[in-house]
Amino acid sequence: MFDQHAQDERRLLSRTAFALSIPLLQEAKLATEHGCQPPPVLAGKWPLSLDLLLEVNKADKARQILRFFVSVLERAGPTHAQLLLGTKSINTIDPENIEAILSTHFKNFTLGAREQNFRPLLGHGIFTQNGAEWKYSRDLLRPIFNHQRTDYFTHIKRAVDNMLIRVREDAYEGVVDLQPLFFLLTLDVTTAAVLGKSTNSLQDKGGKIGLQFARAFDKGQHYLAIRGRLGDFYWVVGGKEFRDACSFVHEFVDKIVQETLDQGALSDRNEPRTEGYLFIDSLIRQTKEATVIRDQLVNILLAGRDTTACLLSWTFRLLSRHPDIQRRLRDECTSLPSFRDGKVPTKQELKGMEYLGRVIHEVLRLYPSVPINMRQACKDTVLPVGGGPDGKAPIFVRKGVAVSYCVYAMQRRKDIYGEDANEFRPDRWDANEQSERDLRNINWGYLPFNGGPRVCLGQEFAILEASYTIVRLLQAYQTISVGEEETQDEQTHPRHTITLVVASANGCKVRLGV
Repeated sequence: MFDQHAQDERRLLSRTAFALSIPLLQEAKLATEHGCQPPPVLAGKWPLSLDLLLEVNKADKARQILRFFVSVLERAGPTHAQLLLGTKSINTIDPENIEAILSTHFKNFTLGAREQNFRPLLGHGIFTQNGAEWKYSRDLLRPIFNHQRTDYFTHIKRAVDNMLIRVREDAYEGVVDLQPLFFLLTLDVTTAAVLGKSTNSLQDKGGKIGLQFARAFDKGQHYLAIRGRLGDFYWVVGGKEFRDACSFVHEFVDKIVQETLDQGALSDRNEPRTEGYLFIDSLIRQTKEATVIRDQLVNILLAGRDTTACLLSWTFRLLSRHPDIQRRLRDECTSLPSFRDGKVPTKQELKGMEYLGRVIHEVLRLYPSVPINMRQACKDTVLPVGGGPDGKAPIFVRKGVAVSYCVYAMQRRKDIYGEDANEFRPDRWDANEQSERDLRNINWGYLPFNGGPRVCLGQEFAILEASYTIVRLLQAYQTISVGEEETQDEQTHPRHTITLVVASANGCKVRLGV
């Protein structure tokens, strides 16, 4: 009797062991078929690599976290595994791997822990959705960012006029911090395009609440960034400050929606507007749930406000520190026929400004709006490079493993961009320049707007908005120089804040010369 019982237990254990070994055998088969080799591993000296977390926190407090990430990648390799809090993840800045994650193996990856991490602030919108839900939101969003819309350009021109007034009013002894004004500018443009009614935050009556919203939105995103570094343990970070920031953002957007509804502009509207597409119209035709409407709007505000504002801030920080480049760009701005005729630039003129295009291209290379991103494997998969002693072999990525990619670091690789990769040199994008680095076919080595099916819908509109703003400012002022002295280290490695985007921690303080 006891022998029979022992035999049954052995059979059960044998079957269990066999069942458990099947996934491992399948993994081994997939890895062998593709010639996979393990990547180098980065692990801390302390248990659970807690010392690495402390280093990250120290760099974040010093506002130098991207500098820290670059140093880690230089130390551990462009693609490496990382052990943190008992969890393995992959970090990469190899263009081939990023292409696989975002395009060729797109269906093998999801947002992973980011989906739940972002929910307290962004709710259930396009930046927290996967699959059919994400596709539905994307189709709904697409018409908003159609840069051919004439009403969009009207919104931009009106907001820039208001911003130029604020620049003159806010300047103290010729010095003004442009960064907060850029965030108000892009908020006004985005709300006008989405709601048909601007928040007018650049005007006195709306400036205070607009600044409060900006601070709350930035605070909420900063918490999301901190939580994101903890992977599946994102929930450890939160607290009252985070909850209050999220609540303020939600209340701000709820108020905008309610005011628009109360004015009757959207009540019982069953037919599309003839004067232009409004995202909120489409939303209300699809659902009456206030939370759903608000979540999508918060996601759009993130896409439309933050990325373009950061692009403008970094542009003028760099131009103020490179007077020769600024002078050349201003010459292009003041040579426009519209300027000679006393008019504002047209879209056609902006599109034809080659040097302006190179300047914006270079700013986005050095400071991509979204510097770090991640995905999580939803099935066993393979990335093309990063394994073996030379880093050229494919690597196996098990289902559930997170893969982070740092566009900021990739776009500063000297093996891609040359020894001057950290320098601001717009002419590297001149197709006629004789250079050892031919960037005409850079492909996935340049990725300021993401890529693949999730490529940024609003990139052309963002370039239009940024281009018009840059030209108007350079036409209005003869010189734009550094407004606040910085240490040599701060000039070489500007202090920055990471939310979901990268902004200057010192703002964009410039001295304006009429």
